[in-house]
Amino acid sequence: MLANILKSETAIKASIHIIEVFVKMREMILTHKDILLKLQQLEKQQSDHDVSIKQLYQYISALITEKQKPRRPIGFKTKSRDQ
Repeated sequence: MLANILKSETAIKASIHIIEVFVKMREMILTHKDILLKLQQLEKQQSDHDVSIKQLYQYISALITEKQKPRRPIGFKTKSRDQ
């Protein structure tokens, strides 16, 4: 589009260079499709792990905030404690 507006040699070269870059990017994407698939799998695993980690934090916080019943003291009983 730059070459159509400016109609200069530099604008034409810049437009051609931009098109070449996009063509190379498309070629790289097509040749490295297996890498892209692996990246997508890793992203999915990460999102699954994120959900699991959030659940763990929820469970831990629930355990921490949960009221515990008073427990009987452990150890030897003396006569003064029994009475």
